[in-house]
Amino acid sequence: MKTRNAKFAAIISFLILIALVMVFRAETQSFAGEEVQDAAASYKKNCAVCHSPKAEKFYDPNMPEEEQIEIIMKGKKMEKPPHMPGYEAKGMKTEEAKALVDYMKSLRQPAE
Repeated sequence: MKTRNAKFAAIISFLILIALVMVFRAETQSFAGEEVQDAAASYKKNCAVCHSPKAEKFYDPNMPEEEQIEIIMKGKKMEKPPHMPGYEAKGMKTEEAKALVDYMKSLRQPAE
């Protein structure tokens, strides 16, 4: 009887652990809408000062996406300051940089 109870307790504990892991992973995954909100917040916080609220300054939406992501991640020294800082060193991930590029492109598209 004690062995059966111990097995049951072990199984329940394991299932609770699995459920907690699944809940934690679900909370940390990004959904498309959240990525846009995060990109918008990141843009307003880090980029709009130099690039303007509508990404009209110092931004070429026709530049290849890979190059834009590289500049966001590594930075770019301009002819004169302010220079574009690299955000990889500040903890930005490539996926976040891509979402930021997509958001900046959307700012330059005419409203429908």
